[in-house]
Amino acid sequence: MEAFHPSITFPFSYTFTTTSSGHGGIAENSNTSSPSPWMDSRIWSKLPHRLLNRVIAFLPPPAFFRARCVCKRWYALLFSNTFLELYLRVSPRRPWFLFFKHKRLNSSYIYRNNNIGGSHGDNNRAGTDCEGYLFDPYELAWYRLSFALLPSGFSPASSSGGLICWVSDEAGPKTLILCNPIVGSLTQLPPTLRSRLFPSIGLSVSPSSIDVTVAGDDLISPYAVKNLTAESFHIDGGGFFSLWGTNSSLPKVCNFESGQMVHVQGKFYCMNYSPFSVLTYDVAANNWWEIKAPMKRHLRSPSLMESRGKLLLVAAAEKRKLKVPNSLRLWGLQACGTTWIEMERMPQQLYVQFAELENGNGFHCVGHGEFLTIMIPGSDKALLFDMCRKRWQWIPPCPYVHAGIDGDLHGFAYEPQLATPVTGLLDQFTTIPFQPFTG
Repeated sequence: MEAFHPSITFPFSYTFTTTSSGHGGIAENSNTSSPSPWMDSRIWSKLPHRLLNRVIAFLPPPAFFRARCVCKRWYALLFSNTFLELYLRVSPRRPWFLFFKHKRLNSSYIYRNNNIGGSHGDNNRAGTDCEGYLFDPYELAWYRLSFALLPSGFSPASSSGGLICWVSDEAGPKTLILCNPIVGSLTQLPPTLRSRLFPSIGLSVSPSSIDVTVAGDDLISPYAVKNLTAESFHIDGGGFFSLWGTNSSLPKVCNFESGQMVHVQGKFYCMNYSPFSVLTYDVAANNWWEIKAPMKRHLRSPSLMESRGKLLLVAAAEKRKLKVPNSLRLWGLQACGTTWIEMERMPQQLYVQFAELENGNGFHCVGHGEFLTIMIPGSDKALLFDMCRKRWQWIPPCPYVHAGIDGDLHGFAYEPQLATPVTGLLDQFTTIPFQPFTG
């Protein structure tokens, strides 16, 4: 096998740690001079390529990109259709998380037209490329991802199927970009038809379809917004597409403070505030309705998440006259679509520690698969809950962010993918005069 040492830029940045020996030096393996017979190259060099490709397809993305340095054939796997088809069939799902530094909106920002005034998006990307922080909940490891190709003036809004949806910060018709950060691909959608300020974005990507819903913050004048409508984009492998042609009216009283939607079995869900409730949008029926939240008058910092095909609500439950102590709880929406059942409660001793750190400033929750992460603003502390093992644990802080200096981390459920062929469906719109990128 021919060695290959290309000068390539990996999408991941690593933080390595060394193990010190008792004398303060780096610990060494005493058997390095005599390799194990199980790793005899005379045996493994004869492994058929089809079996070797299957082994490589099971590697997590960071290990895969390290393995590409071994030889020319492994390096070329990322561009091999045969390998990518195998990868899409056999690679295990990895419920990871992708975090970004949270942008603090300028309170004086109302409307920007033709570069007049300032945009809240410039706070995060002034003079530097945007980057994200990938978290592996199995290994408790952090990786840094660069979004160097992404133009300025865009903010991350949603995630699904290995793609991150970025939305333009500029007030007006919104431009959306679907990005696969693992391979650095960018795909632009046609601009929305209605002018909006900071709408809520819902994204659902399957192997054969893409659905996007943009809701609320309608610009009714250059100086005022109101939650009036939602518009949807759809395209599938069957040849059907709708370029923001599906419109719907929002419920009369709705407040999208979180800006995020969760997709569960053909429906988008988002939190409604003052008082708390859950807004539901059925994509197929093009209809909105409202679901009552559990303990709606006693919730704090509620968040929605999808877990194995079910919708969960995570929030702190606080009431002075409550017979049980304050706590952080998880509720699951039942099949009837209206009833919530409490599924889990943070241990009281842990909640006391959590509440002391959080100090009433709120918290940010992101769920994916069997995992739930809870980020505490202004602190490098974060919690991870494994719903299968019923285990709570503090996770190591992100080594690329300085708490209290770089801002807080807000994130998305993210499943890294080496290939997202569904974006090829958008190639048929290359002749449509999309809005140009604005740098």
